Amino acid sequence: MGRVEGKVAFITGAARGQGRSHAIRLAQEGADIIAVDIAAQVGSVPYPMATPDDLAETVRQVEALDRRIVATQADVRDFAQIKQAVDDGVAQLGRLDIVVANAGIVSYGPLETMDDTTFTDMIDINLTGVWRSVKAAVPHLRAGGGGGSVVLTSSTAGLGASQNVGHYSAAKHGVVGLMRTLALELGQDRIRVNSVHPTSVRTDMIVNEATFELFAPDLPAEERTNEALAARFGALTLLDIPWVEPVDISNAVLWLASDEARFVTGVTLPVDAGQLSK
Repeated sequence: MGRVEGKVAFITGAARGQGRSHAIRLAQEGADIIAVDIAAQVGSVPYPMATPDDLAETVRQVEALDRRIVATQADVRDFAQIKQAVDDGVAQLGRLDIVVANAGIVSYGPLETMDDTTFTDMIDINLTGVWRSVKAAVPHLRAGGGGGSVVLTSSTAGLGASQNVGHYSAAKHGVVGLMRTLALELGQDRIRVNSVHPTSVRTDMIVNEATFELFAPDLPAEERTNEALAARFGALTLLDIPWVEPVDISNAVLWLASDEARFVTGVTLPVDAGQLSK
């Protein structure tokens, strides 16, 4: 029997990257999936975002595991869209046990010169979007009567700070505040709430031209390889690795969602190869 056998998980940002990895990993352990993603471009984001085809690929991979999935193109900036997606998913799959509020973006620049749209998009997606996602899901978690697990995706930037991502860090710090408050408010219903804090993860959100421009602007186009970027990131961690893989975060999410963590709530769980200790 899988570690989340018979449960249903609602995952935001599920079209690719960490979100797709979470959907697949939970499905491998027996969960059915309610998946949402904007699957469209946000103007202030400096790299290509997920597409409807990416979301369809998540569906294909989950169904290949013989699990059910209800996937919807929805924007976490729009509560009505997210609520409808969750309601429809629960209507089709029968219940809700796990929430993984993962949807997020990144962009770069110093706070003193950042334009209002870039800052506002970041907060609205990476912080307020997390709140909207949980708000839409909580009635269904309560209706089940058996508790549940909510996992919020923060970042090492939610426990520290670095230059050129101040708006991202502010949003991710805010996620910690949401997590701790939700853990207090939902504990009486046996709904556990925790946050995961990845270091850099090898996804399209990190490995792209905008990241090269920030961390390796001196490299000519023909030398802008994953290996070259990894060399710039390698000094960040105690384990001397540049980034972790999406499945490393998914394994942490799986543990928090499973009964193995049945008494774990209100915690910040880094998956950072020692970055925060360096």
